[in-house]
Amino acid sequence: MKAAKTKKEFSPKQRDELLGVLQERFEKNSQRHTGLDWAKVKARLDANPDKLWSLGEMERTGGEPDVVGQDKKTGEFLFFDCAAQSPDARASLCYDRAALDGRKKFPPKGCVTEAAAVIGAELLDETQYFELQKLGEFDAKTSSWLKTPSEIRKLGGAIYGDRRYNRVFIGHNGADSYYGGRGFRCWLKV
Repeated sequence: MKAAKTKKEFSPKQRDELLGVLQERFEKNSQRHTGLDWAKVKARLDANPDKLWSLGEMERTGGEPDVVGQDKKTGEFLFFDCAAQSPDARASLCYDRAALDGRKKFPPKGCVTEAAAVIGAELLDETQYFELQKLGEFDAKTSSWLKTPSEIRKLGGAIYGDRRYNRVFIGHNGADSYYGGRGFRCWLKV
């Protein structure tokens, strides 16, 4: 996956456009963040331009980030990728650098851990993925790599999630596998 920008800055127009998209999504999907106020979210975004840049990258790569909660201790807002399907722009990647380097035949274009780092966000873990699925139906046609516990990764595997038959599943593959219908989902605290 290519990094589109190396400089974490927006023009005023790009910033305003992104804030407009985020506000519209926030207002359209109020069931994801009951009781939260856009003005407070915007104030946090205004105070954290690097985080706004990361949300811009999440948006640019098809994640459709939205607020899904607030950390009670810190007051930070939690953003998850809320695109209905795992983003196409983030698909066909193996799990991490070790898996990519170990792949001898037909290596993919990159790995999800590095792509998430370029975006400046974290991969959803299993618990977060189940929380996301309570907010709607996601990955009914795709799947998303998830942050893999070290004990699974040490054995060569990686995990993913999807929704089939009105149920959420967590599956596994070799970390070096990759599929056109499997991307990854990010989260970010602001």
